[in-house]
Amino acid sequence: MTEGRVQRRLTTILAADVVGYSRLMELDEAGTMAQLRARRHDVVMPAVARQGGRIFKVMGDGVLIEFTSVVNAVECAIELQKAMQAQNTGLPVHQHILLRIGINLGDVIVEGSDLYGDGVNLAARLESLAEPGGICVSGDVYRQVRSKLQMQFQDMGEQKVKNIVGPVHAYRVQAEDAAPASAESPEIHRSASTLPNKPSIAVLPFTNMSNDPDQDYFADGMVEDIITALSRFNQLFVIARNSSFTYKGRAVDVRQVARELGVRFVLEGSVRRAGSRVRITGQLIDAATGAHLWADRFDGDLEDVFELQDKITGSVVGAIEPTLRKAEIERARRRPVENLDAYDLYLRALPHVYAFRPDENLMGLKLLQKAIDLEPTYALALAFAAWCHEQRLVRGWPPVGQDDAGTAIALARRAISAGSDDAMALAAAGFVLVMVARDYDAGLDAVRRASELNPGSGFVEFLSSTALLFGGDPEGALIRAERAMVLSPMDPGAFMFLAIAGIAHLYAGRPEQALELGKRSAALNPNWDSAYWLLIPAYVQLDRMEDARAALAKLVALSPGLTVSGARQRLPIRNPASLEMVLEGFRKAGLPE
Repeated sequence: MTEGRVQRRLTTILAADVVGYSRLMELDEAGTMAQLRARRHDVVMPAVARQGGRIFKVMGDGVLIEFTSVVNAVECAIELQKAMQAQNTGLPVHQHILLRIGINLGDVIVEGSDLYGDGVNLAARLESLAEPGGICVSGDVYRQVRSKLQMQFQDMGEQKVKNIVGPVHAYRVQAEDAAPASAESPEIHRSASTLPNKPSIAVLPFTNMSNDPDQDYFADGMVEDIITALSRFNQLFVIARNSSFTYKGRAVDVRQVARELGVRFVLEGSVRRAGSRVRITGQLIDAATGAHLWADRFDGDLEDVFELQDKITGSVVGAIEPTLRKAEIERARRRPVENLDAYDLYLRALPHVYAFRPDENLMGLKLLQKAIDLEPTYALALAFAAWCHEQRLVRGWPPVGQDDAGTAIALARRAISAGSDDAMALAAAGFVLVMVARDYDAGLDAVRRASELNPGSGFVEFLSSTALLFGGDPEGALIRAERAMVLSPMDPGAFMFLAIAGIAHLYAGRPEQALELGKRSAALNPNWDSAYWLLIPAYVQLDRMEDARAALAKLVALSPGLTVSGARQRLPIRNPASLEMVLEGFRKAGLPE
C-alpha cells in the first residue's frame, strides 16, 4: 500500500450509550462507575465476543463496536438489551441502567485499531434516535437483515441528523423477545394500559376509483370515519389515522404493513363516487395467515353514506370479534349529519386543518364555516373551526377577524353543546377552551368525557393529553401522550407527542427525562417551537446554560420579538409554579422582559 494513503473498509458499527448518564452520576458517582464496569465485564464483553465483534472505543457512558457481519451486529444488540434488562431486575428504579443502540453499515477510515468517518458518526446519530432500551438501524442495515432475522421493524422515515449531509432513512427494531425499557423505568413511565392486549387493526387509505382525482378527499374521509367508528369499541385496538395514512399512494404488502404497525388485521378497500351514487368495497385480511376474513361491496346514494359506513364497521367488528353483541354495534353508531353538503365540506377541510400551515389553515377554516352555515349544529365542523382559530392564535399567524379568540371560544362552546356524544368534537372543543379561554374546568371536563367515549382514538388522546398538561395534570397528560404514540406509531406528528410527553416530565419535576424527549422532538422537526419551550427551562434546571442560550436563539428565530411578558400571555399554564419555572428559565437563558 502506498505510504500515506488513507485505509478504508466497509464494516458494521454498533454505538451504545447509557441513558441518563449525568443523572446517574449525580445520584451516586462511585456506585454508577462500579455498575458500569460490572456491566461492561459481565454483559457487553461476553455478548460482543459471542457475536464476533470488536470493541474499538470505550467512553464513560458509551461504547463503539465493529462487526464484520450485519446480522451478528443486530443479534448482539438484541442480546445486550435483554441482558441489561435482566440485570436491572431487583434494583431500585433510580439505579436502572438502560442503553440506546444505533447500528450502521458504512465506509470507515482505519487508523491503527481505531475507526473514524461518517460510517461511525451515523451509528452514533442513530443511537440518539433510539428509545431508552431500544435499537435504531440505518436503511442499509434494515435491507441486509429484514429477511434473515425474526423481528419486526418500524419505519421511522427520513431523519435529519446532526453533521450528516442529507436525510437518513431509519428503522426501529421491534424484536418480539427484546422488550424495551422496563415499564417501571423513570425514562419511560409507560402505563401498562397503553399496550395493545386486544385484537388490533389498521385501516389503510382506500383507493379512489372515481374518474375525478379531486374526489380523493371523499375516499380519505370515508376511511377517517371508519377508523373513528372502529375505535369506539373497547374490545379493539385501532391504529390512528395519521399512521395509517403514511401508506397513502404506496404499493404495499399487507403483511409488511402489519409488521410495521404492530397489528394483526388490515382493512383495505376502495371508494367510487359518481354523481349521487357511492360504491364502497372492503376486505379484511388476517396478516398473520394472509387469509381474507371478510370482503363485501356496498352500493347506495349519498343519503345512505352513513348507513354504508356503519355496515362496513359492523361487518369488520363481527369478523374480528364475533363475541361483540349486536347491541354494542348499534350503540356505537353515530348520529348522521342531516345536511350532506355540510358533511362534504367538512371532509374537504380535513387535509387543510391537519397541514398546520397558515395558508392551509385558512382554506380549511373557510370550508368549515360554509359547513356551519349549512348546518349550525354540526359539532365536528364547529369544533374543528375552533381548533383552526386556536392554531392561528397559538402559532402567532395573521388574524382572520377582529376577535379570533372570542370566535374560537364561542365555536368551542357550541360544539360541546351540540356534540355531547361525539368524542372528536369534545376533544377538540375542550382543548380550545383550555388553550384559548383558559376555562380549565369546562375544557378538562370535555376532554375527559371524550376519552371515556372513545379511548381508542389517537386524535382524542393527543388533544386530551395537551389539554390535561396545560390544565395542571402532567401525569394524566403523560399517560395519554404515550397512549397516543402507541395508537399512532408512525404518526408524522410524532414530534408533537414527544414534546407534550417531555413537557409533562418537566412539570412533574423530571428535567432529565424532559430533556431527552425535547431533543428527540427537535431532531424530528427543528422548526417546532414547542420543543424549545421545553428545552430552555430543562437545560436551565440542569445548569447547562450554554445549551439553554443556544435553544433560546432557535426559539427567538422562530418567534421574533418574543419576551418574557409575551410568553406569559401565550402560555395557558394553570399551575403557577410550572408557569414561573418556565418563565424563569427563559430569563436565565437571556430572554428580555
